[in-house]
Amino acid sequence: MNFAFVSGSVALDLVGTVQSRRDDPLDLLTTSADLSEWTASSGVLDDPATATRADLAAAVRLREAVYRLMLASAEHAPYAPEDCAAVNRAAAPNPVRTELRPDGTVRRQGTVGAVLSTVARDAIQLMTETPELVKECAAPRCTRLYVDRSHRGSRRWCDMTRCGNRAKAALYRSRHA
Repeated sequence: MNFAFVSGSVALDLVGTVQSRRDDPLDLLTTSADLSEWTASSGVLDDPATATRADLAAAVRLREAVYRLMLASAEHAPYAPEDCAAVNRAAAPNPVRTELRPDGTVRRQGTVGAVLSTVARDAIQLMTETPELVKECAAPRCTRLYVDRSHRGSRRWCDMTRCGNRAKAALYRSRHA
């Protein structure tokens, strides 16, 4: 699986495991092996955690709750209590354990539950501290949410090498047609 980590938030990167939500949704987390791979690829853990079907179900519940909460936040709408409960449940266990080593490196260890706790805590922090920075990609088919930390707050695409480049190429083609 080829996961993209371009959102500027591990919580939003988890949300991004569903592509093209409005048109033709593609879920990248369909098996527990996919979730194990995501935990390793995300950089939250140094080594992949072995996920179970129950872990996958919990990850999908968290992902969808975070997505709905982020949309509600952007629209200044109240949060659905069941979505808050799902995020709070995921945040409750201990997060990933980090350990500073004498050589200056950091070791990250934990279970899938610890990863989901870390993701949920990241979502809570984002929604409570800087919700105005969360945006949706301007590409027509992309539904990825990202944190806009650009100097002017004018970032339009989740990733310049993907959506931004396609949009600029399409604009160029339309101007020179």
